[in-house]
Amino acid sequence: MDAPHATDDVVHVVVVHWNQPVRLRATLAALADQGVAVRALVVDNGSAAAELDAARAVVASAPIDARLFEAGTNTGFGPGANIGLRVWLAEGVGEWAAVVPHDALPDPGALAALIAMAAAQHHVGLACADVGDGETPVVDPYFGGMTVPARVAAGWEPADYPHGTLLLARRACLEAIGLFDERYFAYCEEADLGVRARAAGWQVGLARGVRVTNPTMRSGSPVVDYLMHRNTLLLVREHSGAYHAAIRLIIAVFQLVRGVVQPSSRAWLFSATGRLAGIVDHLRGRYGPPPPWLLREASGPEPAVGAAADQVPASVG
Repeated sequence: MDAPHATDDVVHVVVVHWNQPVRLRATLAALADQGVAVRALVVDNGSAAAELDAARAVVASAPIDARLFEAGTNTGFGPGANIGLRVWLAEGVGEWAAVVPHDALPDPGALAALIAMAAAQHHVGLACADVGDGETPVVDPYFGGMTVPARVAAGWEPADYPHGTLLLARRACLEAIGLFDERYFAYCEEADLGVRARAAGWQVGLARGVRVTNPTMRSGSPVVDYLMHRNTLLLVREHSGAYHAAIRLIIAVFQLVRGVVQPSSRAWLFSATGRLAGIVDHLRGRYGPPPPWLLREASGPEPAVGAAADQVPASVG
């Protein structure tokens, strides 16, 4: 649809979509009731022909100002979000932008409440809404991105990184630190962004009580296990150094072997093939999209780009 010129009163929202037009429709409908005017840019990450046609129709009939960008391939969650964020930065309008996956359902007024809470704090660069799990995102020097029990029941809570189910970014912050590191493809990119923001002096936090739901969280497949392990090793190496990365590698190998010989020790997300491939590719320096052979062998679906919002700690056996 033709979009009117953006203004500072309109919040730019990047919606990363892949093969889920029905869920996309629900997300765009939810964005129409956020207490602020929303201008959505839906980035389609190479959906199949039928789903792409349906997504075009969904965007054309959306109850908000919405545009569609067709990436033509599954670029991943972070790279897909970057497409929309670059458009926003180039337009030069608006202090805040949000990023959501195609299945995020923010409560009515959640975006306005998130912006208000972030703006009320000192020098906030990144923020996120509350998924209702009672957890706070942290980055451990050995285990990477994970969560710990929340410290507050309501209000602003400092966090090491924002999860991607409803992520809010300040223009000045992204201009200073850059966008998502596209080596991650999906999973751990929010943790990397949060670490870089805090290192540059920006505050990062979670708006406890400002709710968003993500119906397809906790999806598991060999591809997800691959990405979680490969990317956690990358995250630890980049931000904690070689010593911590070596310890994390030893832990990853131990957990892999233990899971193979002792199935009862496995976490809910365990794929020997995915984990081994992730470890090997990290050692080879191969990042970006998962290898095609793993996508073909995966018994479950290729990880939906929206699944990146589910930060499952790879440190769990």
